[in-house]
Amino acid sequence: MKRADVIIVGAGIIGLSTAWQLARRSKLRILVLEKGAGTGEGSTGASSAVCRTRYSLDNMIQLARDGIAAYRHWPDFTGLSAPRAAFAEDGVLWMPGADRDWAEREHRRMQGAGVATEVFGDDELQRRYPAFSACTIAPDTETGEAHSCRGGGRYLLETEGGYMDPVACADDLLEACRGAGVDVRFGAEVAAVSQAGGAVTGLTLAGGEQVAAPVVINAAGPWCNRLIAAAGLALPWHLRPTRIQVLYLDRPAEVTGPIPVTVDMAAGIYFRCQNRGQQLVVGSVLESDEREQVDDPDAFNRSADDAFTHAKLHALHHRLPALPYRGPIRGYCGLYTVNEEDVHPLVGESELKGFYLANGFSGHGFKLAPAIGAMLARQISGERCVEFDTAVAPDLFRVDRQPIAIASKSVLA
Repeated sequence: MKRADVIIVGAGIIGLSTAWQLARRSKLRILVLEKGAGTGEGSTGASSAVCRTRYSLDNMIQLARDGIAAYRHWPDFTGLSAPRAAFAEDGVLWMPGADRDWAEREHRRMQGAGVATEVFGDDELQRRYPAFSACTIAPDTETGEAHSCRGGGRYLLETEGGYMDPVACADDLLEACRGAGVDVRFGAEVAAVSQAGGAVTGLTLAGGEQVAAPVVINAAGPWCNRLIAAAGLALPWHLRPTRIQVLYLDRPAEVTGPIPVTVDMAAGIYFRCQNRGQQLVVGSVLESDEREQVDDPDAFNRSADDAFTHAKLHALHHRLPALPYRGPIRGYCGLYTVNEEDVHPLVGESELKGFYLANGFSGHGFKLAPAIGAMLARQISGERCVEFDTAVAPDLFRVDRQPIAIASKSVLA
C-alpha cells in the first residue's frame, strides 16, 4: 500500500497552492490526486482570475492582498525562472453609479488596510480611459431602452490589481510542486475515504488502489460534496455547484486606450482584457446570475444563454459606447461552489480528525489561493514560511464557525 503524509484531492488552484505551501515549509510526503486528465479541468480553468482586493470584510481584504502579492511577484513565489503566467497589472476600476460617497468611503478602508487606491471623477476617468462613458445611470438590460446619460460619478481604482491566466498559473504550480518532490497524479478519482477511531486513515481510488495517510485535504471544487459524503460527514453548510456564464469577444480598433479590470456596479457586470489586450471578457456581478445550481458537475450546459448574452452585451455597450455591433460573441460556463449560508469558504479540519476542507469559495478562490494554501499549510505543518505567508488567522473560515453576517451574497460580498 502506498503511503503519504498528506493527500490533497484536487489539482486546481487551491489544491496546488496548498501543496506548494506545504512543500516549501516541510519535508512531508505530499500526494495530489486529480480526477481530470490535466490542470484547469474544473473551476480553475473557467475562472476569470480577476485579482481585486476590495471586499466587505477587512479580513478578506487582507487575505486578498496577500494572495495578490504572490501573483504580482509570481517568479519569486513559484521559484521558476521562466513561468508561463505573468500578472497583468491593469488596475481594478470600481464604478458605483450614482453613489458619490461610496468611492471615498472604500478608499479610506482600503488605505487603512495597506491597499493602493485612488479616487477620481469624470474628467480624470475620460483622460485615463477614453473609451469609457461616465454615465451613472444603470442601463435597462431587459428592454434595451435608451436613456439620456448623466455623469457626476466618483470612481475607485485599485492601482495594483489586475488578472492572470488561471491555467498558466496552475501549470506553473504543477511544475513547482513536482520540482519540490510533490507527487501529482492525474486520472486518479477517489472512490472511498478510510477512517478508524474518528480519524481519517487514507483513500481508495476508483481503480481499487489504496493510499494510506493521516491527513486528507478536500480541494475538489464542485466535486467536494462527493468526498464529504464519502467521509460520512453531515455538515450544517450547503455547498452548491453553481453554473456561471462568461462572454468573450474580439476587441475592435474603435475601443481605444487602456481598459482596466472594471466592476460596473450600476450595470451589474465586470469586464477585463485578455490575450494581450486583443479580447474582452465579460461576466456578471449580480446575485441573480449565481443561482443556477448544478446536480452533476460532470454534466451541465457549458454554453452561455442567449438572454444572458444580450443583457451583458447591452451593459457593455453602455459603458464602452464606441464598441461596434459586429463580430462573433462567444461564451462559456464554469462552476462556482457557492456556500449558501454566507458565500465564504470552509477552510480547516472537520470533525473527522485529519480530514480538512478547502471548499465553498463562491467565486473568490483564485485570488485567495496563495494565502489559503499558506493558512492550511501552517495548520498542518505548524511552520511559517519566510518567503510567503499570510497574517490572517487560520481559524477565520473554520468548519465549526457561525455564518458570517454580510449585506449581499453576490460575488462582490
